[in-house]
Amino acid sequence: MTAQEVRLCGLLLREHFGEVVEKVGTHLLKGGAQNLRTIIHETGISLDLVKKSLCVLVQHGACVFRSGRKGAGSPAEYQTCCDRILRILRYPRYIYTAKTLYGDTGELIIEELLQRGHMTMSGTIKTVADRLTQNMEEGRSMDYSEVSSAFFRLVETHFLQRCPPLAGAEPKDSSTPAAPGTPAAPVSTAPPTPESFPDCYKVPHVTLVGRGKRQLASEDGEDQRNAKKAKMDSQTSSEIVRTMLRMSEVTTSPTATCTKPLSANEIFRSLPTSYNIPRPILDQYLTLLIDDPMEFVGKAGESGGGMYVRSDMHRALANLARATLESVVQERFGSRSARIFRLLLRKRHLEQKQVEDFAMIPAKEAKDMLYTLLSQNLVQLQEIPKTPDYAPSRTFYLYTVNQLPTARMLLQNCYKTVANLVERRLFESKESKRLLEKSQRIEAILASLQASGAEPEQLTEVEEMITAPEKQQLEALRLHINKLDSAENQVDETIFLLESYINSTTSTS
Repeated sequence: MTAQEVRLCGLLLREHFGEVVEKVGTHLLKGGAQNLRTIIHETGISLDLVKKSLCVLVQHGACVFRSGRKGAGSPAEYQTCCDRILRILRYPRYIYTAKTLYGDTGELIIEELLQRGHMTMSGTIKTVADRLTQNMEEGRSMDYSEVSSAFFRLVETHFLQRCPPLAGAEPKDSSTPAAPGTPAAPVSTAPPTPESFPDCYKVPHVTLVGRGKRQLASEDGEDQRNAKKAKMDSQTSSEIVRTMLRMSEVTTSPTATCTKPLSANEIFRSLPTSYNIPRPILDQYLTLLIDDPMEFVGKAGESGGGMYVRSDMHRALANLARATLESVVQERFGSRSARIFRLLLRKRHLEQKQVEDFAMIPAKEAKDMLYTLLSQNLVQLQEIPKTPDYAPSRTFYLYTVNQLPTARMLLQNCYKTVANLVERRLFESKESKRLLEKSQRIEAILASLQASGAEPEQLTEVEEMITAPEKQQLEALRLHINKLDSAENQVDETIFLLESYINSTTSTS
């Protein structure tokens, strides 16, 4: 865990849960697992506030507890989960994806679970149905069965999952929420099974098995070659790959480098009906995808008289990460530096004279660009001596690019960027706190008057409580905040890609 990750986690905790929870969570991130007494002593926060902060963190899955290091009977120790806190960045994407696929009902279900951490199914359905009823016309109400149906679909597609039982929890207590206030029971050595705790649900940690694969599917389609042999267009090829990935979402492990093999018949039956592709044409598409140099799709066999194919997730992530690194170099240092960077990625090891010749760049400019990339740790220099004394005249100096360390460095830069964006947004909101509170009060008064059937003159009088300069200031603030949010979402896309690539690479090594 790096300093940038700890800083970003602290800012996210402060933004969503307040300064006290931030202080407790950051202290646990820096100090590791600690018991209650140690946390109180080192943070200087009262016992009641520390307990409430730990309850909030446990409720949202950002903190786990286990028996003390001295064994049974020792005080429980608490430890925060950095990865789980960083997932807060993707909450807006989770909600938007649920709204896109399952409508307003799915959106509200995900929103409620993200706000409360863990909830029972019955409590979630009741809360969502009541919220939907409030927005309906008078005399109408939301049917619980519709909300329940949307909930079941979210569970089937793994948008929601059952909470595992807490340590020492008995099956008969499965109807209680998943975050008790005073956890002290020892952790069981057996892995928890969600089926033994059937009524409490949460939004799972999303990996490539969930939204990630759908995102990769669209990007994979954009990168396919336009093979003219079968008049292959990117839209049809991307839909084939997207179908393969959706079929593998539930059956493939999150850490698997390749999806499970799928037969051409299964893919043909699962294609959307709007794509009227005959079976022979589908075989041609699959063959062209397999022969594509990017090798996103590979052949797994031809047993039973049919073609079996699978998606190579690791290779797809490596190519996407490589394209991201090249894009960063081009944006920061120009097209010529990007040409040198791509050349080193392709050739692996080159001397300075070889870089000049292959890249067709003058010696002085190539030298400056190589040293600039070297100073930014985007390019590494490897010394290969002819003799043990490492004499410069008898040593080869080879430039190279190590993609994995470079991706890790870029990921840390992304964490720093998002932390700066969050900190700036918090600063802007704090500076305009009085004006924002005034605007909210006036909006609440207007809503109350409209509900009571007030006259237009009264509404106009209340609206004029905000002056024209204040309205301009509010509009400028909203525009600035929207830009910061948009930039944060764009950087999070890069974070998601780099994290997925790093995790995939480390799991295969």
